[in-house]
Amino acid sequence: MRVVLISTYDLGHQPFGLASPAASLQAVGARVACLDLAVKDGQHWQDVVQNADLVAFYLPMHTATRLAVPLIKQVRERNPGSHLCCYGLYAPLNEALLRQLGVQTILGGEFEQSLVALYRRLEAGGTGSPQVEPLISLTKQSFLPPQRHGLPDLNKYAFLQLDNSRRVAGYTEASRGCKHHCRHCPIVPVYGGRFRVVPIEVVMADIRQQVRVGAQHITFGDPDFLNGPTHALRLVTALHAEFPTLTYDVTIKIEHLLQQRRALSTLRETGCVLVTSAVEAVDDNILQRLDKRHTVANFVQALGLLREVGLSLNPTFVAFTPWISRRGYIELLRVIDQFDLVDHVAPIQYAIRLLLPAGTKLLELPEIQGLVGPFDQAALCYPWAHPDPEVDRLQAQLLRLVSSREARTMSRRDLFGFVWQLAQGVERSSGQEQHMQGAAEAHAVRQPVPQLSEPWYC
Repeated sequence: MRVVLISTYDLGHQPFGLASPAASLQAVGARVACLDLAVKDGQHWQDVVQNADLVAFYLPMHTATRLAVPLIKQVRERNPGSHLCCYGLYAPLNEALLRQLGVQTILGGEFEQSLVALYRRLEAGGTGSPQVEPLISLTKQSFLPPQRHGLPDLNKYAFLQLDNSRRVAGYTEASRGCKHHCRHCPIVPVYGGRFRVVPIEVVMADIRQQVRVGAQHITFGDPDFLNGPTHALRLVTALHAEFPTLTYDVTIKIEHLLQQRRALSTLRETGCVLVTSAVEAVDDNILQRLDKRHTVANFVQALGLLREVGLSLNPTFVAFTPWISRRGYIELLRVIDQFDLVDHVAPIQYAIRLLLPAGTKLLELPEIQGLVGPFDQAALCYPWAHPDPEVDRLQAQLLRLVSSREARTMSRRDLFGFVWQLAQGVERSSGQEQHMQGAAEAHAVRQPVPQLSEPWYC
């Protein structure tokens, strides 16, 4: 039986969410083709799905889901006899819309074995039967090393800029899910505070095959690399022993950076060069509403710990929420400058607006319930307007700025000056711009900051 797995966008990574289930499906006899439409031009993808028996879309995030919607319609028109499936984090969150589009099977959580079960059901003649596989499965998987053959070359994906040189970046996952319950996080409605680890031998086999084809750096895509600290440290110790020149980056919660501070030196010694952490805000009231379980003081403390061991922080923010004011936004910029983080912040972070997808736990807050409109199926989220229209206008201006062609040619430091101007509502020639640029230049003598070419954001 012919299976086509499709990814529309995965933050610039070669999709683990195609490679991992491809291995499981091939192991039971499926003929699998993987299409990453974020890299290939997509001109002939319709021909690939023309004769497929099962077409499955990988939906790990909001953007990927929005891009998939029109393609699902095209597959249904071009190959009405195929069985349509959507799997990944955002599949169960958008079940109602996907069913309307004609998707017959929706799989969330741990999806490899569920896809195998679906394949076997269809192979046995259950094409028209209703879904029997669980909508969300947290059953422990029997992982196989991902099958990456047929995916675009690694040099077509994101790279690491390090010490004025580019390093080809691979991608893998050592765990999935998360132990925590941050209200704005889409992982929470699916995993409910649970996480699952991928066996070290499987992760290492995946890394080996990527190193063989040129990977010099590995991004670990775990929602939080230190959800299972023993597992994580054993992995990176083995990684460094086998590949002593390989670098890597991880994502770690502020709370875990503090709790597992003794692990930070091990990360640095084994090749870690960059830690992404969802700081989100520099206002304790906002952090409490998001249930982040850290404070501004905790963030500053964690930043100090990272710097002590020589690790670079890649902070991410939800800059615009219903609780931010223009003054609060300016305070965010001031803190970024004060703690010498201008070069560390990807420009898109200055314009990120709180997303309220289906299933969001933020709807449990009465103030959010009174703020949102009906679910927007085109945007795949609940729309909301800030109580102060000027704040929404500022966010729109900033989004245009950081998304502009001109912004791509600017340094992060220069762009920060323009962000500051917009926040202050002043002209480019004003003294405030000169003041902020002067403050930024005071920190100018330093080593280059490690940066991924595809900015990470949730």
